[in-house]
Amino acid sequence: MAFWDYANPTRFLKLVQVVLPWLTGLCVLASAAGLYMSFFIAPEDYQQGQTVRIMYIHVPAAWLSMMCYSIMAVSSLGTLVWKHPLADVSAKAAAPIGAAFTFMALVTGSLWGKPMWGTYWVWDARLTSVLVLLIMYLGLMTLWRTMEDPIKAGKAAAVLTLVGALNLPVIKFSVDWWNTLHQPASVMRMDGPTIHPDILWPLLVMAVAFTLLFFVLHLMAMRNEIMRRRVRTLRLRAASAAHPRSAVATAQPAE
Repeated sequence: MAFWDYANPTRFLKLVQVVLPWLTGLCVLASAAGLYMSFFIAPEDYQQGQTVRIMYIHVPAAWLSMMCYSIMAVSSLGTLVWKHPLADVSAKAAAPIGAAFTFMALVTGSLWGKPMWGTYWVWDARLTSVLVLLIMYLGLMTLWRTMEDPIKAGKAAAVLTLVGALNLPVIKFSVDWWNTLHQPASVMRMDGPTIHPDILWPLLVMAVAFTLLFFVLHLMAMRNEIMRRRVRTLRLRAASAAHPRSAVATAQPAE
């Protein structure tokens, strides 16, 4: 089947029914392996001690906060450019998940930063831009809730999402563009990671676990949103059938 075949909600729901159990199982296995490697195999840092283990939650959460918004940006293009029927469903379903990962990244970063920096928060370029990302997520969620028509809400949210996507390169390159307290990139580098393999491998396994968790939650949220819209459509049809005269009177101008 082609990609556009799954634009049909019924076919998409059938795909979710098949894929979701496998993704859930893989997520559980990866999470168990990652947590065991992070807390029982990975060594403590010679400077940070046991507090370095916060990294195995903080860094994947930060990665997923950006990946989730990137998926929302692509979905927004699908809404505005390609008119894909499920694009705005994908974007709306991803927003609360991305907000949760971003909040997790900020909280764990504050807990990790306290013993290293001596404070829970500084108006660092990286921290501030991630806070802006969280505000963007919350703003988009609010926009979807304030507009009753999901189609109009999806188009408005798509425009706002694409504007907010300008913040993603700021988050990524803030440690390179400005002198900040936040450490520079140590995993995704052109010359290779600078982290010792004993620390790098648990971190990568946790990143895979977080990614699988995102897709599990995203598919479940998309499924729920499709069902929610179907229920809304049935209610509107029932209301229209129960009051046909008022519907006609509303549609026609008064003489």
